[in-house]
Amino acid sequence: MKRVVIIVVIVIAALSGVALYSGFFSKPPAEAATPNAAAADRQGGPGGGPGGFGGFTRPPMTVELASPARADVSSRLTVVGNLIGEQTVSVVPKTAGRLEEVYVKLGDRVARGQRIARIEDREIREQVKQAEAAFEVAQATIRQREADLKFSQTNLDRARELYGRQLLPKQTLDDAEARYQASVAQLELARAQLTQSQARLEELRINLANTVITSPVNGFVAKRNTDAGAYASQNAPVVDVVDISTVRLVANVVEKDMRRVAAGDRATVEVDAFPGETFSGRIARVAPVLDPATRTAQIEIEIVNPATRLKPGMYARVQLTTEQRANALVVPANAVIDREGERGVFVTRNDTAAFRPVQIGIEDGSRVEILKGIADGDRVITTGAAALQDGDRIIVAGERGNGAAGGNGGRRAPGGRRPQ
Repeated sequence: MKRVVIIVVIVIAALSGVALYSGFFSKPPAEAATPNAAAADRQGGPGGGPGGFGGFTRPPMTVELASPARADVSSRLTVVGNLIGEQTVSVVPKTAGRLEEVYVKLGDRVARGQRIARIEDREIREQVKQAEAAFEVAQATIRQREADLKFSQTNLDRARELYGRQLLPKQTLDDAEARYQASVAQLELARAQLTQSQARLEELRINLANTVITSPVNGFVAKRNTDAGAYASQNAPVVDVVDISTVRLVANVVEKDMRRVAAGDRATVEVDAFPGETFSGRIARVAPVLDPATRTAQIEIEIVNPATRLKPGMYARVQLTTEQRANALVVPANAVIDREGERGVFVTRNDTAAFRPVQIGIEDGSRVEILKGIADGDRVITTGAAALQDGDRIIVAGERGNGAAGGNGGRRAPGGRRPQ
């Protein structure tokens, strides 16, 4: 029984403590009267604000100001993509055969005409020797035919002389002329055979030269596909060579931005491999047509790469300078707002905000060019401009003004006293 009594006493004491605690932290009478005071401040009546009965006055807004400045501004367009080499060539042999040597490795710098690999050439060399011998035979045959022709010419001349003196019958003269014509034909045939032998010899020499595989461009070995001992054919590249003295970025530009780009425009390139560093380039080509499926056109941006630091395949961000203007009147970008479809800024006038429509020029992200609407001596509102209305009272951050001291925007506490 005592235990039950003790438990009941403890529960009552606990409930009393909770009630006392809740009452201790409840709103004091002074604060309870605050909503009424605020209501009195908003509505007209004795001690009310300027709005009168049923009126409403917006409290002063804390803002920051800036003065228009003169600066150089530029309009930029950003495109992204992967870098590619100026030229990328798969080096294939011109003749099939087994690779005897491969002279380069991955990453080696090569020059145009440099030997890359060599195909076995013993059979072709033997064919070249046979063709050279046949060519020499053809040359000797021509010399023989020329001698025969000279001899036939001499006999024909003698026969004509004797026939003119009636010392030789007509049949003998005809035979001499026939032998001369045959010698002429044999010489022409020998010369044709010489030309044929020479063509065959040149063909074999070309085939022999084709057993040496050379680089068609300056660059670096980007990929080595085979090794010595493998069989090479015209369909199997031995290496891939890429020229990166200049790298390119092919990007797509949407239709509305086409008027902003042109061949020759400067470009600034950034890559993740070199953070904080930029590279200079230019627009080399602009496609004359748009892709009807995407409504975009391709542009090619060339970046000179003498130190070969930029590599094909790198992801790049390119900023294109599409327009520039020197000594322009600019304001911070957060000073320009849209109000009922009209762009403008708020300027200060007797500690109030006054909206002025402006004509916008170049926007470069942090600054906006003002073509018309404000002058150099005006002060525009930056931070806080988006929340303002025309004619609002303002308080400049860090300054005192228009009864703004006291922390509650100049509002008096009940009894006409400012809060301490």
